[in-house]
Amino acid sequence: MSRIGKQPIAVPDGVDITITDGNVKVKGTKGELEYAFLPLVEVTLEEGNILVNRKKDDKESRAVHGLTRALINNMVIGVSKGFEKRLQIIGVGYRAQASGSKITLHLGYSHPIEYTAPEGVNIEMDKKEKNVVIVSGINKQAVGEAAANIRKFRPPEPYKGKGIRYSDEYVHRKAGKAAAKSA
Repeated sequence: MSRIGKQPIAVPDGVDITITDGNVKVKGTKGELEYAFLPLVEVTLEEGNILVNRKKDDKESRAVHGLTRALINNMVIGVSKGFEKRLQIIGVGYRAQASGSKITLHLGYSHPIEYTAPEGVNIEMDKKEKNVVIVSGINKQAVGEAAANIRKFRPPEPYKGKGIRYSDEYVHRKAGKAAAKSA
């Protein structure tokens, strides 16, 4: 039995769940998400909890069991609290400007890079910290993908640590080239 799949999903106040054949709709204060699950599992709503059970015990059903539960749980969290990724821009002259769903990055290249966020994802600059980009939204997968795409423009390098990194990311630093010994 899947350790993740057998856990019930608690539905917080203000979140409406609609389960039809093969489809789950989650509606909350921040928005609405929909997911079409495979017919290998069944999703039920009992006493304020969502339960995911598999119909068979074959390999494919076991694989989909925990996945379906995790995706529905992320939907419930997304419409009630939302998701957020923070990116730090480190380097001399590296900076960013956000306007609406578009961000302009100056990362040491000969040209600025413009990135437009997908629908449902917001990009803004942190007002307290300098050069910190906040990517937020209700869809965990879309938020993570947008943050990864922004990070891809200039990943952190191991010698000086310059580049774009997640705020909780540790970049292993390498020592530079050692000076040559004279004979």
